[in-house]
Amino acid sequence: MKIPFWGTGLFVCWFLISSSLAAQVPGVVIAHSPASSGQYIGSPSICILSNGDYLASHDFFGPKSTEHSSAVSHVYLSKNRGKSWTKISQIQGQFWSKLFELNGKLYIMGTNKHHGNTIIRNSLDGGFTWSEPVDAEHGLLIEGEYHCAPMPFLEHNGRLWRAMEDAMGPIKKWGKRYGTFMMSMPLDADPMLATSWTKTNVLRYDSTYLNNHFGAWIEGNAVLDPQGQVWNILRVDNKSTMDEYAAMVKISADGKESSFDPEHGFIRFPGGAKKFSIRFDPKSKKYWTLSNVIPDTTKVKHSGKNPASFRNTLALCFSGDLKNWEVKQVIFQHPDEIKHGFQYVDWQFQGNHIVLACRTAYDDEDGGAHNNHDANFLTFYRIKRFRK
Repeated sequence: MKIPFWGTGLFVCWFLISSSLAAQVPGVVIAHSPASSGQYIGSPSICILSNGDYLASHDFFGPKSTEHSSAVSHVYLSKNRGKSWTKISQIQGQFWSKLFELNGKLYIMGTNKHHGNTIIRNSLDGGFTWSEPVDAEHGLLIEGEYHCAPMPFLEHNGRLWRAMEDAMGPIKKWGKRYGTFMMSMPLDADPMLATSWTKTNVLRYDSTYLNNHFGAWIEGNAVLDPQGQVWNILRVDNKSTMDEYAAMVKISADGKESSFDPEHGFIRFPGGAKKFSIRFDPKSKKYWTLSNVIPDTTKVKHSGKNPASFRNTLALCFSGDLKNWEVKQVIFQHPDEIKHGFQYVDWQFQGNHIVLACRTAYDDEDGGAHNNHDANFLTFYRIKRFRK
């Protein structure tokens, strides 16, 4: 896989970098939080409402945030297809969350804090106000320590599917503490009721995977393969190689069992060491993702470095079978790998286009982002005619 630093074609955004660092941020800026604030922008989510409006959300993490006690998320509205955005609400106690509509109603699902309870809220006014997850009948789904990201929901076989991670493993370190599982519920059930949801067994971290180089599996995707099998496809941490992987965890039809084959369950995946979202496009009959791929030139230059640290190239990738992936086009790229990143992208199909929300680390008037991970912008972008 050879990826140039500066791509061509419809999908690439040109970067205007001046000596004053007053660069043009790619796309439309939804929100900005300077590095000096100590509050970094995380967990981008985007949702196209049934009335055509766009909603986007993000949370705050970092040393001056409240992520470890009661996290804060902001919600933004665009009534002109992403050209401009207005903040419409602030949610206290919402983290790592995904906006979505189900049966004409609006929800946001995640945790209440870093390694917090699994919760869901609804909004009856388009995102301006939100319910409180006070108990098991009003959105408090599972109490304990949980992890997730703004991952896709899958509707299949009369059920809604959503991957999650248990953060209560015996080794209380990043990666080692996470176990993967799948939640699901009947499509006609009430998502606000804890009793509506079924969860699989938790598959714990196993240090022996990948020849003892396995570091973590997190941020799973609920995906249906061409044969009708539901899978949980997860980001994989493996610092031993710049060739990145994803893990395919099999989910039983009744939503009660997760199983994994370590011999065949790991697949080569461009950008697999960072968060990615997978969706199926019925028109092209392909699966699509936006991921932080690593160009071959970077692999040679930085051989041995943690692949999860490279977030300065975002590419559109596709697969016909979920197991074999190709890079179609670079979307965003910046030559600096340290303080520039286009990551944690959440996106939706809209006709012939893809609309996305991106956690962006980029130059600003305050000296730019803290680093490529600690983003200072939430941005919106439209990939036109993505199938071509």
